[in-house]
Amino acid sequence: MNEIPTWPSLPYDAWQDTCATLQLWTQLVGKIRLAKAPMMNHWWQVPLYVTCRGLTTSPIPHESGASFQIDFDFVDHRLHIEASDGRSESLPLEPCAVADFYHNVMGRLKALGLEVRIWTMPVEIPDPIPFERDREHAAYDPHYAQQFWRVLVNVDRVLKQFRSRFLGKASPVHFFWGSFDMAVTRFSGRPAPPHPGSLYVADKVTREAYSHEVSSCGFWPGNGGFGQPAFYSYAYPEPQGLSDAQIRPEAAYYTHGLHEFILPYDAVRQAVAPEQAVLEFLESTYAAAADLGHWDRAALER
Repeated sequence: MNEIPTWPSLPYDAWQDTCATLQLWTQLVGKIRLAKAPMMNHWWQVPLYVTCRGLTTSPIPHESGASFQIDFDFVDHRLHIEASDGRSESLPLEPCAVADFYHNVMGRLKALGLEVRIWTMPVEIPDPIPFERDREHAAYDPHYAQQFWRVLVNVDRVLKQFRSRFLGKASPVHFFWGSFDMAVTRFSGRPAPPHPGSLYVADKVTREAYSHEVSSCGFWPGNGGFGQPAFYSYAYPEPQGLSDAQIRPEAAYYTHGLHEFILPYDAVRQAVAPEQAVLEFLESTYAAAADLGHWDRAALER
């Protein structure tokens, strides 16, 4: 068996079509969770979570009295739907138009007596096409889908280590299907001014997400026009002087276009100690935001 690189290559240009299709597939599954899960602060009821084989919704309640979950398996390349009464359905992950994927998933749910109605318009992307009409996005390269998941396994581990050092309110480490990124967020404990809004995102979404001061960080594969995988970190509201803060490692930088700190994924892969490089980035960018934002760090940190 060939050795698997700890931090595998993930060149965005090589799998951007698969990335676009997979983002839409995860949005469909995420919207199913959104339709049934009780509302939680900051929309924490909607993300997916990394597993040892892919991504999961975790258990979703249904009015029938059953619970169910939907799992992406990037090892055997299947989508599994499992109900709490022991029944299950699955379908292959393979090149397939979003429209067909939508009808297949909804058909499997109906067969299990778990019908769900969702708003079928994708979010957080330009020129969205309703799932049931989208035949433009149909790519699935199993190699790069699996590479992406392997990266997420590493990211999940490092973000959880970073989260463990904070005593204040913090989000779970979770995968947001709208923006297609892994994230974890720390909170100062103070309310924030109303968020001015984001492109392709409803105001009610951003204002709930950013109702309180945050320092947030994570990883995304380069979709949305950035073109390369990277770790990111930002603060809302952004304190004065943050863009000039000294951060680590040397490969990290601030981009005024995104109002975020960036650490290119390839720089992490090439580092002598990749996990330490990521943690240095997360800790130094958080420290800059917390100090300039006058957070009570003594009370919030271990």
